[in-house]
Amino acid sequence: MPLTVYNSLVRKLEPFQPVTEGRVHIYVCGPTVYASTHIGHAKTYVSFDVIVRYLRYSGYRVRYVQNITDVGHLLDSGEDRILKGAVRERVEPMELVERYTREYFEGMDALGVVRPDISPRASAHIPEQIEWIKRLLEKGHAYALNGSVYFDVRSFPAYGKLSGRLLEEQEGGARVGAREEKKHPEDFALWKNAEPEHILRWPSPWGWGFPGWHIECSAMSTKYLGETFDIHGGGVDNIFPHNECEIAQAEAATGKPFARYWLLTGSLTVGGVKMSKSLNNFVSLRDALTAYRPEAIRFFILSGNYRSPLDYSEEAMQGASRGWERLVGGYPALLQRLAALPPDSGPISSAASDLAEDVRGRFRRAMDEDFNAPAAIAVLFDFTREVNIRLAAEKAPGQKDLEQYAALYRELAGDVLGLLPKGDSGSRVRESSLIQLLAALRHEARARKDWALSDSIRDRLAEIGVTLEDGKEGTTWKIQ
Repeated sequence: MPLTVYNSLVRKLEPFQPVTEGRVHIYVCGPTVYASTHIGHAKTYVSFDVIVRYLRYSGYRVRYVQNITDVGHLLDSGEDRILKGAVRERVEPMELVERYTREYFEGMDALGVVRPDISPRASAHIPEQIEWIKRLLEKGHAYALNGSVYFDVRSFPAYGKLSGRLLEEQEGGARVGAREEKKHPEDFALWKNAEPEHILRWPSPWGWGFPGWHIECSAMSTKYLGETFDIHGGGVDNIFPHNECEIAQAEAATGKPFARYWLLTGSLTVGGVKMSKSLNNFVSLRDALTAYRPEAIRFFILSGNYRSPLDYSEEAMQGASRGWERLVGGYPALLQRLAALPPDSGPISSAASDLAEDVRGRFRRAMDEDFNAPAAIAVLFDFTREVNIRLAAEKAPGQKDLEQYAALYRELAGDVLGLLPKGDSGSRVRESSLIQLLAALRHEARARKDWALSDSIRDRLAEIGVTLEDGKEGTTWKIQ
């Protein structure tokens, strides 16, 4: 079954065919770094992390570009978000940018989100944006007024093809402060004139100013991915006006299709209302990571389709934590059992090979259907259940079979979905061996009625998150 994706540009599922065979170029709108990252951002970037991981797992060579917006993203009042944040915190604008850019990447690192191949900043690509604006002026798609430059929406008949909005409905894309000087209310800024006291400003053919929000993504995506590239991603809330404006200015300048596939994530909501800094109903990613394991947050996000809205609550996160524990609980048990077995040069059993082939095939079929992570997770739950049955059987699996099961966990739950705790497999086996040794020592201590040593081993392991369970056959353990 070939990979199919839901293309928001045509509003249907389509077979995925990259521009260049074997390669995928993907651009995702990154954060505007004026305040703390919240868990709503995590929904988008974890979702695209899994998409990129799966494309690479499928054999594609992927170039992943995700921008950092550090200038030009205006509020409806016409204020620059970065400048407003700098005033709020009484710091220099670029100091604010550095603070929240670092916080963003630290949060993504904690969630196991693989960093993009390129993270271009809008402020570092001002020359490219100016050149794009020049091209649009030369082709008659833009006009300059009072030191600002605007895109003439009426010059591009296809404007609205992504959002489906008619031209007469599009006054909502206009910024309040510029409506009177524009030719048409729906026209949008490519370059804004800056007063002398405006800190974020650059010289241009039209005077000192700064770029509009939309032009940065067209300029940076095409610089690194080509004038026509494979996938453009982002949140559904950016369809209009941002994504619509990106398409218009890019295709008007080049005469070529911009992005072939548009993959857009549904919003994270709280009580059915979109999580947003402006509504002050957000949970910072830093706070969420303090309360929950990063893998549990990923599990929560991946438990819903990336295109659908997802409602956040404490109850939902607690349920996700329990679900994650059930899903990956078989992995430490496998490592524990492996550590206790002597080396075995025998072959893998046909039963183990058949199970691995079935699980891998079902997992891939789920992910090939528009990156259906919930269905893929369901496959892994079935796999965990079957492994537990085999571990409890009278004739337990041998070393090679257990290694096969552990490798499949790492491949699917780890490499693709990012749901296994971080660390290399070798260190995990060594860690399991040490814990198994301590558990055996505790069992011997209990047999000698050396309760002080027995309790000490139990308590010290509990301090590092390892729970010991005593039984007739010995002492077993699990990691919390």
